[in-house]
Amino acid sequence: MAVATLVVSLLMSGLTFWAVNIIQEDARLNDTRFGSDLGLLLAANVTPLIGENNKTELAQFSHRFYSSTSSIRYMLYADEEGSIYLGIPFSESEVQNSLTIRRKIHLPDDYAQHTDVPMVRQHLTPDGEVTDVFVPIIYEGAYKGVLAIGTNPNPTVVTSSNLTRDVTIAVFVSIWVMVILGAVFNALTITRPIKELLVGVKNIASGNFKQQVDLPFGGELGELILSFNEMAEKLERYEEQNIEELTAEKAKLETLVSTIADGAVLLDTDLHVVLVNTTARRFLNWEGLAIEGNNVLYSLPNAIQAEITRSLYRMAKGEMREGGEFRVTLKEPVDRTIRILLTSVLDLTRETVKGVAITIQDITREAELNEAKSQFISNVSHELRTPLFNIKSFIETLHEYGEDLSREEQREFLETANRETDRLTRLVNDVLDLTKLESCRTYRFEAVELAQPIEQTLRTCQLNARDKGIELKQEIQPDLPPVLGHYDLLLQVFTNLVGNSLKFTPSGGTVTLRAYLLESETHESEQDNELLHLAESTRKVRIEIADTGIGIPSEDQQAIFDRFFRVENRVHTLEGTGLGLSIVRNIVEKHQSRVHLSSEVGLGTTFWFDVAVFQAAKPVLPADPLELHTASEPSAILDVVASIAP
Repeated sequence: MAVATLVVSLLMSGLTFWAVNIIQEDARLNDTRFGSDLGLLLAANVTPLIGENNKTELAQFSHRFYSSTSSIRYMLYADEEGSIYLGIPFSESEVQNSLTIRRKIHLPDDYAQHTDVPMVRQHLTPDGEVTDVFVPIIYEGAYKGVLAIGTNPNPTVVTSSNLTRDVTIAVFVSIWVMVILGAVFNALTITRPIKELLVGVKNIASGNFKQQVDLPFGGELGELILSFNEMAEKLERYEEQNIEELTAEKAKLETLVSTIADGAVLLDTDLHVVLVNTTARRFLNWEGLAIEGNNVLYSLPNAIQAEITRSLYRMAKGEMREGGEFRVTLKEPVDRTIRILLTSVLDLTRETVKGVAITIQDITREAELNEAKSQFISNVSHELRTPLFNIKSFIETLHEYGEDLSREEQREFLETANRETDRLTRLVNDVLDLTKLESCRTYRFEAVELAQPIEQTLRTCQLNARDKGIELKQEIQPDLPPVLGHYDLLLQVFTNLVGNSLKFTPSGGTVTLRAYLLESETHESEQDNELLHLAESTRKVRIEIADTGIGIPSEDQQAIFDRFFRVENRVHTLEGTGLGLSIVRNIVEKHQSRVHLSSEVGLGTTFWFDVAVFQAAKPVLPADPLELHTASEPSAILDVVASIAP
């Protein structure tokens, strides 16, 4: 009430003062116009007298003019220098006998040049506001001085505006006096019983049904107090009659909720925890905590709180009846993924919301299976696409240009398509093996002549390179020893790396595939013999794939081998799925090595890794000659167990 009164009073007072200011501004404007017109009229009559230097007639006419109206406060005549030679109601001749006073009007230097419009100003004096009008005297084109008159404001307007201001102030003060008196009366007669009723309602809400309000009031307020006391008595009787039934029903409900496999939390409309089962305590790390009666938002993990807070508030207020479903990953007490279902608890009429039920389900295994499924599909798409594309390309070329190709070229195309079909078959078999959800896979590593997969890779990519105008080169060291590896896996590494180089190398560039034997290091420690023997048994062949493409920024070089990371997103192409280099890394790691890169933007990129030279197993001679028949023959093939990335 006080705020409303303040707003209304300030609004009305503001409007009144605004109106008074508008009236005063209009009055000043009218006074200005009146003074300007009066000055021009007077100047037109006295200009001939001043031009003829007839000061006697000028003084008489001015006195008559001054006496005929009460609007003029003063009249002054000044010569070209600004010296006053006649003034009404005062004049130089009237004070000449006692004191010589030289009066002068100071005007702007260029005042005589602006003779078409009078100069007007307003100022305050002890006797009120005065409008000053300065009119130049021009006689036969010559400047003869200036006429200055002062006019009084309109007395009616001044009196009206002052009266309005005084009345507004009186009304403003009266309104606030009435508000203060009303507030005092309200505090003495209404506020006290209302406060007593409020305390009683709070006590009943807390379960104290013996609350009574004893105040001798009549009228509607007395009836309200009487009805409140009757309500408290009925609630007290109802509590005594039904407390045992409510306790039994609560025990049944708690037993039922505690036995279900999912977590369950029951909230009231204030989001206070009413019931929580053991499963929910374990999921939410509430074991050993007294949660009942507290606001659930203060105890929920931050990840869950951020997801469901808005929906909880809306459901508790009845703004949203349909429940929501949320999926949240928790880190404590253990890493798990949970599904949260929110359901409104309604009364028997299904119109009023009585609370909110939270159901918590552990879907960690389901999330892991979905992730494995997604990764499985991604790997299948990436690994099967390349051989299918190559087969399609060679078959389409044979179909469209078969008559223009020689028989040798046709045979070469068919052989390449056949090899890619074999490779596709092997890839499909590998994918089918992954469906068994094995944690490890045994690969058969054997001696591989690197020249064969390198030449096959270059033949496969030759058409793509020729279309893009890129030169494919191979630099293989002569007499390169075979390496210990898996032919198909190494072929896949070469295909992925060369394919990436072709993708990011502009026309006119070069992609080079190198393979050479690393030189053994010279050891000078006291264990030279053992280290030299180890170096001989672990000789390495380095394989490099270098291009003159766009290069890889330094900030991307650490993440380029991660799954689904695509540098091409930064160069606005749509090729690739971001799995190629991840597959390359996994395959190289299966060969007990690591893939490295060196790149500079605008100059190109080089990938390299080392593969162990194949060493035939040496026969182990038994210590006892009688055991010669048990010695195993040397095996040229080694079985290496390599883990498969999920």
